[in-house]
Amino acid sequence: MFAMGAAFKFMDMGATAGYIAAAGFPFPLFLAWCAAILETLLVIAFLTGAFFTPAALIAAIYVLFLGFAFHGPSHWAGNQAEFGAFMSHFPFAAGLLFAAAHGPGSVLAFRQGWPGKA
Repeated sequence: MFAMGAAFKFMDMGATAGYIAAAGFPFPLFLAWCAAILETLLVIAFLTGAFFTPAALIAAIYVLFLGFAFHGPSHWAGNQAEFGAFMSHFPFAAGLLFAAAHGPGSVLAFRQGWPGKA
């Protein structure tokens, strides 16, 4: 999800900035670049296992923030589908917390030394 999000942001940073501005945040272009960079770093952390637990915790906080900021209660009156979008962030965050608690595993995790010889 973060790889797809980052790719969409890099493909049209202006549209992302517009979406951020529509939510009422200042400095939308700066925040769009920050979001794209954060999502790229999260993808790298998840694929390599480097800083996996802190990355998963940061990602969970980020996902909950996105849910409240862009799909929260203030959006429900105008579009009831926003409630579903809001609620979808909680299982995503729960999965990230599960990942933080259990670590990266052994398949894609970065290890010192030669692959398979930890």
